[in-house]
Amino acid sequence: MEQLKKILLRVGVIYFLIVVAGVLIMVKAVRLQFDKTLIERGAEISFREESVNAKRGDIFAHDGRLMVTSLPQYQLYLDCMVMDSAKTFYSEARKLSAALSDFFKDKSPAQYEKILREGREKKRRYVKLGNRRIDYKSLEKVYQFPLLNRGWNKTNRTYDSNKSGAVFEQKNIRERVYDRMAFRTLGFRNESDKYVGIEGAFDYELKGTPGHRMMERIGKGDWMPVNSENDVLPHNGYDVVTTLDVDMQDAAETALRMQLAKSDVFEAGTVVIMEVATGDVRAIANMKRNADGTYEEAFNYAIGQSTEPGSTFKLATLITLLEDGMVELDTKVNTGNGVWRYKEHNFTDVTHGGYGELTVQQVFEKSSNVGFAKMAVEYYLGKERRFIDKFYDMKLNEKIGLQLVGEGAPQIPYVDDKKLWSGLSLPMSSMGYGVLLTPIKTLAFYNAVANDGRMVKPKFVKELRQGGEVKKSFPTEVISTSICSQQTLEKVRIALEGVVEHGTAKNIRNDDYRIAGKTGTARIAFENGGYVKDGYRKHQASFAGFFPADNPKYSGVVVLYTGKILGNAYGATWAAPVFKEIADKIYVSHPEWEEDFEREPSDKMIAEVIENNAHHTPLNLTDKKLPSVVGMSLKDALFLLENKGLRVLYTGMGHVVKQSLPEGAIITRGQMIELELR
Repeated sequence: MEQLKKILLRVGVIYFLIVVAGVLIMVKAVRLQFDKTLIERGAEISFREESVNAKRGDIFAHDGRLMVTSLPQYQLYLDCMVMDSAKTFYSEARKLSAALSDFFKDKSPAQYEKILREGREKKRRYVKLGNRRIDYKSLEKVYQFPLLNRGWNKTNRTYDSNKSGAVFEQKNIRERVYDRMAFRTLGFRNESDKYVGIEGAFDYELKGTPGHRMMERIGKGDWMPVNSENDVLPHNGYDVVTTLDVDMQDAAETALRMQLAKSDVFEAGTVVIMEVATGDVRAIANMKRNADGTYEEAFNYAIGQSTEPGSTFKLATLITLLEDGMVELDTKVNTGNGVWRYKEHNFTDVTHGGYGELTVQQVFEKSSNVGFAKMAVEYYLGKERRFIDKFYDMKLNEKIGLQLVGEGAPQIPYVDDKKLWSGLSLPMSSMGYGVLLTPIKTLAFYNAVANDGRMVKPKFVKELRQGGEVKKSFPTEVISTSICSQQTLEKVRIALEGVVEHGTAKNIRNDDYRIAGKTGTARIAFENGGYVKDGYRKHQASFAGFFPADNPKYSGVVVLYTGKILGNAYGATWAAPVFKEIADKIYVSHPEWEEDFEREPSDKMIAEVIENNAHHTPLNLTDKKLPSVVGMSLKDALFLLENKGLRVLYTGMGHVVKQSLPEGAIITRGQMIELELR
């Protein structure tokens, strides 16, 4: 019995030890599987997994013209051990060294030859060559260098690294086809390493899904990709088709820059042009003056700057008065001598001596502060809630909810707001003070008047595409089906047209087409809330409107911001001419209004441009002469021609054998060219 106990004890101990050993082995296996620190300390230290970025999607204008793309740039590496014969390698290396020295101009031929010889002697498989990355055009030159040309197949235009040992590590660099056009709106990577503008708002869609690949350590600190069945290819990002029109954008930026350059009192300005029916933003320019007198798009004033709009807000007051039946356009208003005192505050008109008795339409045309303040008090004193409720009904107190981030909040103080509402709020708000709006909010409101009362959301992006196929569309969104009755709309459109025909904006009246709109001049508060500081004031001059007045196609807003000045800056003098300059260019470039404004580029045309762009350096856009694309691939030809602003149609497959316009012909943006391929 005693012997049996000893045997059972021994068996138990052995079993226990086996179990403990098994547990220890399992723990070790788990740690080896999941503890990266242990892995890196072990034999696997020669390998690592690396993320591979997807190609960032391109950004296009509404008609398919390329605006932003990712162009590849390449870093050259050489595997010095691919070639079997050392003698041949050294012979070719001497010739290659001379070519590299001449191309990169960073080292002498002897220095390059020393690098290559040491690479061979120390059996290095990943030697870095050159002092910079090169573009695709330069890459094709490098393919022809001695030794490297062993991998180049001229017939198929392909490269086999296994034959030469050359490895070209690719990195995509963001390239803007039209330089700094729409810079802040299209977007860029800021100091915080974050994208802004469309690049930021659609970063997730543009960047795609990264892949991963296995890397092998080659020498000290160098890593080289190795083929692995576990490699995952990246999924490229979507292309973004914006609502922007390249020609209108150019017109807006040019007109704004030229006007700002006329006086150093202005610190900044913004312009937005929008298609009335759809809300598609065709142009948006934001200019800020630098200390050296140049301009840059450092801030998107159009969507981010909430200020007191001043007289452009009088349109909302006029709609309220007409909608409530308080007045008609021919109702008489006594503006007196141009000064009206109410609650210890003087409301004044610009004209010395005043306007005397005016009709409501004339009060609006002449932008009489006295007239609007008196009407607000006469008809809404004791009914302030009703007055403000009308503004709320017109959605003036709500954010638009733009596709871009950074929208400034509007502010329409309510009667119950003890901090913002005072005894002067009723007359002050009637003339655009004590309320805050962004320029694009003002535009959305004016656009609603042009659009038969239907307020639509301003839109910057119309589609997401991949490989020419539409993946997502962004239809027009309606904010309000009707901001007021049709009868009121008819009256205010008459009043808006009267401002240009007879009133403060008569300086932009013309006989070719009719403009409807309203000027605005407003004071800008200083940091302490006051409007005067050491005798100086800051102003904004604005104009909002649409054209043609009888059948509106486009609406727009212009706002210019001054620094500290002693005088004034009027919307009629400064902002309205910018609007007309842009409208004139649009009108001249579209002589057939009914036909051209309603025509949209076909899906096929946009798909062709998006699907077929090539990796070439953009041409000089100021060159108006047509290049020859005969002999080029379709991708190369499309990229070059689209960069010239041409619209391209093609037939056949292969390379270009014929173009409808001759080489050297003077071309204009939007012109059509046909290509024949074989």
